Amino acid sequence: MNAQPKIERHPSTCPHDCPSACSLQVEVIDGKTIGRVHGDPAQSYTAGVICAKVARYAERIHHPDRLLHPLIRKGPKGSGEFQRISWDEALAMTAERFLEAEKRYGSETVWPYYYAGTMGFVQRDGINRLRHAKNYSGFFSTICVNMAWSGFIAGTGRLAGVDPREMAKSDVVVIWGTNPVSTQVNVMTHAMKARKERGAKIVVIDLYRTDTLKQADLGLVVRPGTDGALACAVMHVLFRDGFADREYLRDFTDVPEELESHLQSRDPAWAAAITGLTVEEIEAFAKLVGENKRTYLRLGYGFGRQRNGAVNMHAASCIAAVTGSWKVEGGGAFHNNGAIYHWRKSLIEGLDIRNPRIRMLDQSRIGPILVGEPDALRRPDGSDGPPVTALLIQNTNPVNVAPEQAKVVRGFAREDLFTVVHEQFMTDTAKMADLVLPATQFMEHDDMYQGGGHQHIMLGLKLVEPPGECRSNHDLICDLARRLGAEHEGFAMNEREIIDWTLQNSGWGTFDELATGNFRDVQPSFEEAHYLKGFAYGDKRFKFKPDWPKVPFANIGPLGPWKDMPGLPDHWAVTEEPDAEHPFKLATSPARSFLNSTFVETPSSKKREGRPEVMINPADAARLAIADGAKVELGNVRGTVILHAKLTEQTRAGTLVAEGIWPNDAHEGGRGINTLTSADAVAPFGGAAFHDNKAWIRPL
Repeated sequence: MNAQPKIERHPSTCPHDCPSACSLQVEVIDGKTIGRVHGDPAQSYTAGVICAKVARYAERIHHPDRLLHPLIRKGPKGSGEFQRISWDEALAMTAERFLEAEKRYGSETVWPYYYAGTMGFVQRDGINRLRHAKNYSGFFSTICVNMAWSGFIAGTGRLAGVDPREMAKSDVVVIWGTNPVSTQVNVMTHAMKARKERGAKIVVIDLYRTDTLKQADLGLVVRPGTDGALACAVMHVLFRDGFADREYLRDFTDVPEELESHLQSRDPAWAAAITGLTVEEIEAFAKLVGENKRTYLRLGYGFGRQRNGAVNMHAASCIAAVTGSWKVEGGGAFHNNGAIYHWRKSLIEGLDIRNPRIRMLDQSRIGPILVGEPDALRRPDGSDGPPVTALLIQNTNPVNVAPEQAKVVRGFAREDLFTVVHEQFMTDTAKMADLVLPATQFMEHDDMYQGGGHQHIMLGLKLVEPPGECRSNHDLICDLARRLGAEHEGFAMNEREIIDWTLQNSGWGTFDELATGNFRDVQPSFEEAHYLKGFAYGDKRFKFKPDWPKVPFANIGPLGPWKDMPGLPDHWAVTEEPDAEHPFKLATSPARSFLNSTFVETPSSKKREGRPEVMINPADAARLAIADGAKVELGNVRGTVILHAKLTEQTRAGTLVAEGIWPNDAHEGGRGINTLTSADAVAPFGGAAFHDNKAWIRPL
């Protein structure tokens, strides 16, 4: 009789690029195999609920297509033709080629490039320790957060807001510019609790009828890039109808009289013409907010991914200051809690040896950088910088996810570019590499995490041995540092030692203390989270009129085109608008079962998503003779992509939505959706405007 397998549950943390950063309970079978993954009910934000794709993580960690051994390219770049070599050979070649490049062009010719394939501090950010020890080109991280974060901080002075668990204590929950049913399910957990226990109303604002919007009591579908106009009209009504908290405005904000005067011309009729909403929809939303002090504004990233995204975010956040809802439990605004953690990350990132004179290269502009556009390569003093001739890539897939994909592919195809990719699967970027190195997944190494969408510090410790010859990011960086002659104490420490040092020096105790429960709730006091003693500027006032280039935004590299930004909340008409040749606005929104380019390899995710499609309103489709399911071509000045049409009332006329980042070769012609997105640096501190594209569409 066969013995029953031994199944144990172990704590962990989801490492993926999602504000929920869920605490997990992972089934480990016979000490070596992952089973079902569960949400940890003891962690009050996760509350036992996780997304389906992570629940089925065994599909991914035990996938037969995982990379298991170092590989060297044998065919042309992009061919996917590789042969196996040893780790020692691969690292010796990497060090040799990096040193050769440095000797020829200087240290800035090497560019370590990474992002959020894991959100763990040690495995994600340790690459910066190598960067700073070697004076390699800096990495200006712009692709995701810059517009949204700077827009929120513009008002509050700090990236922090009301405890997100207070959504459950609200009378109105406004979910603006995010689709949490698909992308951060825990928002819905707490919002639905408010509906069930308090009869709360849920308002959802987005540019198409998402799965979240379908569950709303009031759903508002706006034209892309017009959220600022909606926010201004709402505030107009709040002032007009006596819902503005004038005592709060006097005591806690900078220019309330100037704001009120400015908004007199921004009425619902003005906003209706811009947003595509009706006057009645805008009035109903404003009345709901005005009559319910306990209105919680849960502000997402999506509506920030426009050329006017920072202005839109700031305008939306101003609503809570006009009503004074910051004063009450279940009221106020929240976007991200990054400022509450006060990390000291010098050991992880080597910040103590950083040379501020080294140039910062814009992550979102990797295409222009690799094809040698001079403005993308310049140093801070304006002098011309060297070409990038060596890349080390971890935790990201730029050939698939970066904007202006045609330039990205052309840059990676350069014969004089030496590229090393440390990966879990043979991604589009790995196919363009000279060396591909196999990487661990999160249950195969130790790391520490923070919640962007909540208030917990969490651990994710090694649960099983990695397959084949997979190595962690930390191990690779430390080994490569030795071969390159890079010196820093962090290279001689293991993950747990670095985590312990970071916790202690940041005021969060020790590794052993955190390991006892696997997470720690560090939510600030009610008074601090609600800014009851004033906001984070020197004068303690919320800024309706921010000085944009001086917004205290930590992620500052080169300034974007901020000079023409409106001084007060407004509709800033700088988006890429349709024209006769490009009559549609195209948004590249997240899919439910993918996360950027992660999970595209798992069978259940691929089955649910089906194939690359573009959502189009039936009226638009009829005019263009496009049938449901038909093959179509989308295009603009940046290139063309082939997908299949999905006719649906979810999209408004004039708007196209392509959900999910499919591998490039999932598209006929091998060109992915980011062929159509722009790498323009946007205000005030750069970023990628993924949802701000004009386009044409035609049947094939």
